[in-house]
Amino acid sequence: MTHVQSGPTATQILAWFGADVIKVERPGEGDPTRGQLRDKPGVDSLYFTMLNSNKRGITLNPKTEAGKKIFTRLIELCDVMVENYAPGAIDRMGFPWETIQKINPRMVYASVKGFGAGPFEDCKVYENVAQCTGGSASTTGEIDSVPLVTGSQIGDSGTGIHLVAGILAALLHREKSGRGQRVTCAMQDTVLNLCRVKLRDQQRLAHGPLKEYPQYPNGKFGDAVPRAGNASGGGHPGWIVKCKGWETDPDAYIYVIAQVQAFSTLAKVIGHADWLDDPNYNTPDARLPRLAHIFAEIEKWTMTLGKMEVMATLNPLNVPCGPILSMKELAEEPALRKTGTIVEVDHPTRGKYLTVGNPIKLSDSPSDVRRSPLLGEHTEEVMRTLVGLTDAEIQAARQQGAI
Repeated sequence: MTHVQSGPTATQILAWFGADVIKVERPGEGDPTRGQLRDKPGVDSLYFTMLNSNKRGITLNPKTEAGKKIFTRLIELCDVMVENYAPGAIDRMGFPWETIQKINPRMVYASVKGFGAGPFEDCKVYENVAQCTGGSASTTGEIDSVPLVTGSQIGDSGTGIHLVAGILAALLHREKSGRGQRVTCAMQDTVLNLCRVKLRDQQRLAHGPLKEYPQYPNGKFGDAVPRAGNASGGGHPGWIVKCKGWETDPDAYIYVIAQVQAFSTLAKVIGHADWLDDPNYNTPDARLPRLAHIFAEIEKWTMTLGKMEVMATLNPLNVPCGPILSMKELAEEPALRKTGTIVEVDHPTRGKYLTVGNPIKLSDSPSDVRRSPLLGEHTEEVMRTLVGLTDAEIQAARQQGAI
């Protein structure tokens, strides 16, 4: 019972792990993302296909008499029910948690919500709202500028991944107890969990300025963790610096970390062996107020080389670094194809497209990524083989608009 991104992310991971996932959609309409952000007319969008691989798809309206019976039967037969509808939507269909427990005491019922219990629990939440209310936006962005959301879908997909952990834990618990349970993940909670280092810094701030943040000592701290540009947020200073070609290539940059253990090597490579005998530079504390200058000097060197050349030079010297890789570069990276992280899938109406494969690798259980289902593609198959309807009952359910 999932749609858009957070719920489908969770169920897609379960499907990659081998679960028989039945995606339930509204008859005649389907998941709204089938038609959103289309790049080809009349076919399922990439938004849909990339979130619903390895699933069987049926259409069902539980608000009809026949649909309610079918839905009840699915609850009886299945192990897990996942939903990410607006608060109370499943309840209004006539299936609150108490009813689901009576139908199937072994059912694990998993939900994505925007907020946990409290003043906002009935509010709808979308990706960027979650990032803003979970602490990500307030701590992301250029120094002294507006808050920024990140391109990573930490609210939607991040919550879906958290939900998988809860589902698997509940299934393991059921093996020991014999009973299912309710699993709930709030998007605000997930984003905050992913921002836990910023909550760490909020508490450290009470005991004095955060020295590793760029505002210190030249700027002033307020009473909350500030935005920090590209600062690493850890014990080792890091920053994004320009590489050769940056004038025309928006991704000709690399992230370099001036790690304590490798600083002497980094200083020598960029032509600043003099720093190693200079008390203004030869200790981490001495370098803190001079980080802007240090990274400006690093950048003078990186601008003479391509980003991959910089990485090839620094990596053997144990200087942590990483090039800014565009989506085009990632899509074309052979190593990601080899590991199954980027997968090409063939679709009957869309043709071939790229999708992200399972990022969680199991040694004995490789994931085979298969295409997403067409709207209602497996309805009759599921009705016959799982629910147990006869052809006449299937036809009657269609006439009611139940499937």
